[in-house]
Order: sequence, then structure tokens, then C-alpha cells
Amino acid sequence: MAISKNAIIGYPAGIITGITYGLNPLFAIPLMAQGAAIESILFFRYAIAVLVLGCYLLIRRGFVKLSMHQVWVLLALGVLYTMSSLLLFESYQYIASGLATTLVFLYPVIVALIMVFLGVVPSWPVWLAIAATFGGVIMMTQGEAGHTIDPLGVILSIGSAISYSLFIVIINRNRKIADISNTLLTFATLCVGAIIFPVKMLLSDVTMMNGIEGVGSWFNLLGLAILPTIVSTATLALATRNIGATKASVLGVFEPITAMLVGTLMFGEPLTMSIIVGISIAIVAVTLMISLTKR
Repeated sequence: MAISKNAIIGYPAGIITGITYGLNPLFAIPLMAQGAAIESILFFRYAIAVLVLGCYLLIRRGFVKLSMHQVWVLLALGVLYTMSSLLLFESYQYIASGLATTLVFLYPVIVALIMVFLGVVPSWPVWLAIAATFGGVIMMTQGEAGHTIDPLGVILSIGSAISYSLFIVIINRNRKIADISNTLLTFATLCVGAIIFPVKMLLSDVTMMNGIEGVGSWFNLLGLAILPTIVSTATLALATRNIGATKASVLGVFEPITAMLVGTLMFGEPLTMSIIVGISIAIVAVTLMISLTKR
């Protein structure tokens, strides 16, 4: 049986999405180890991405006039996306980066729970996945002998997942922004963060350039802006349009797998049996939930 053109484009794009987003720790941890503030790391990440996307939109004439309602919605989305990034990077200071990024992957389950409050009652596969996922989280956070897991890091990671889940729900439920392109929506979202972080640095007396020295630092900042931000967003849109949102979401399992490999191989982070079992349960539960419900 011949493979369709959509499959040839969509499946690799979905895999690239998961892998590139899972590379967040690869570029962020070295910068934090050099003493760079999280606010300055995220500012440069967002600012570089905004410049690249802005040039792309100018070339493609992708800027359109927005209504005031759309502006307010995009502002809210920007705040949520910014909070998600900030909480994730903060969690890296308390727990292994691979575990932190894996906990953010729980966002499909959190989205399902949020939808309950909006009157959308999940089917039995969703409830089963929710129960299994929380069991997996409990397993992940059980430290073994010599390896304690800071509860604050877990809370920050889950807070990041909640912020991202609200971001997704608003995008899917708000019809006012339905006609805004993915690129313009991403550009507007990142613009909010590029404004928030300098303000936060001024209020907290953080030095912007502290810890950002040499070619290596700028390589990591470019890596953050290009791979987990621009490439992951672009390939997600490409995968969704070619193979659908369901299959594209399932391929997101490459995100926690990549993050755990990076944390273990590059930074020597502990990979205990409880973490392996917990991650396996969560990944299987989320994958089955998406596959069986076709949502």
C-alpha cells in the first residue's frame, strides 16, 4: 500500500515537534549553571524568536488588522504561555529537568479535566487515562534511596502544565481568534513574554547579561529560540494539517522521552526505577486517551 504524501510530511513533522520541545533542558541548564537569570534566558529566547517570526510575517505579508477583543485574547494567551515557560524553567532548580519536562506532558489530561468544568463530560477512556496518569505522577515523585524529589519542583512543573492547558483550551474554544494564523498567534504570544520579562527583571533588580558570556551562551540562546520555540511550533502546525490533531498529539510522546534522555545522558540526572515506571504509565495512558477518543 502506497504511503500518502500527507503521511510522509505529517509523521516526521510530529516526531520533530516532540523531540525539539524536549530539548529545552539541553540549552537552558548550561545557561542556568553559568548564573544566567531565568528571566534573561527567557527574554532572549522570546526576543530572538519574535525577530525571526516578525521577519517571516513581513515577507509573507502575514500581519492582519486585529479587533480589540482579539488583542485582549492574545494578551491573555501570551500571559499564560509566559507563565508556562517561567514555571518550567523555575522547576529545573528543584528537580531533574527530564522529570520536570515530562510532567508538563500531562497537559492533555489537564485539558480533559478543564473541559469537565466547561460541560464536556469525558468518555470512559479519558477517565481511565486520568486515573492512570495521576498514578504515574505519584510513582514519578517517589524518591528512592539517595534520591529525594523536591515537592516544590513537582508543583512548579504541574503549574506549567496547567498554564499551557489553559492556553490550549482558549485557542480551541475562542472563536474570535479562529481566523488568526498559527504564525501570527505565536508571534503575538511571544511578544507578550518579550515585554513581561524585561519588566520583571527591572522590578527584581536582575542583571540582564549576568551569566551570558561567550559564544557558548549565545549558541544556547539561539538553540532555545529556534528548536523548542520556532521549529516545534512550525512542525506542530505542519503535522496537525497533514495527519490531524489526534495523531500529531500522540507523537508528542517523543517530548518526555527526549527530555529524560537529555537529562540522564548530558547532565547525569538520576533515572530511578520509580521514575521509569511512572513515566511509562503516564505516556501509555495519555497516548491511549488521545487514540481512543479521537479528540
